[in-house]
Amino acid sequence: MGEVVVFLPGMMADARAFGPQIADLSRDFPVLCAPPTQGERIEEIASGLLDVLPKRCALVGHGMGGMVALELVRRAPDRVTRLALMDTSPLADTPQQAAERDPRIIRARTGRLHEVLAEELSAEDLAPSPYRDEILALVQDMGAVLGAETYIRQSRAMMRRRDQQGTLRRLTQPVLVLCGAEDRQFPAKRHAFMAELIPGADLRVIEGAGHLPALEQPEAVCDALRAWLGAPFVLR
Repeated sequence: MGEVVVFLPGMMADARAFGPQIADLSRDFPVLCAPPTQGERIEEIASGLLDVLPKRCALVGHGMGGMVALELVRRAPDRVTRLALMDTSPLADTPQQAAERDPRIIRARTGRLHEVLAEELSAEDLAPSPYRDEILALVQDMGAVLGAETYIRQSRAMMRRRDQQGTLRRLTQPVLVLCGAEDRQFPAKRHAFMAELIPGADLRVIEGAGHLPALEQPEAVCDALRAWLGAPFVLR
């Protein structure tokens, strides 16, 4: 078996967000999923994960999971063999973005989580597809299972996250930067900028996908991850 691959889902998501990739890669790799649900700071979440993750592993992080992955590699670069960053950002929340989270936190606390989740990820955030409604229903189900308290913790962690551009410049592992071509939340041009900061990064833009390419175009994402896992280790 190859390296241990650890999937870090985004906000209000569980292992089902990477269901096709977990099923595919588990034929050849040990696979784990570690949703970033514990802690009100990215640093706190990363610290908790370092206590339970394998001593060395390849990280695949989507959205908030990608931000946690960057904190993990910042803290313990020797424990991360490879890094895949999907539809995410190294930047901190702007003051406006942080302020916009407060009303959603209040509504989630008062029993309106379904409404808040629909705002966090709407149909327009995904590429047109016969499966778009099915994916949105899965997103709602994952959010309902995790519940309002998880949403509140994760929102606070997102509000307080640090800028990780310096971390990108220091990466020496094989790095895949992947995004959906139609992602409105974290557009492809921002991923191109992120890839430029990382020495030797491989940028993959997935056509026919928005913010959730792992579910929208699962085969293309599986192919990209397998190519990344097959890339040789190169000291830079």
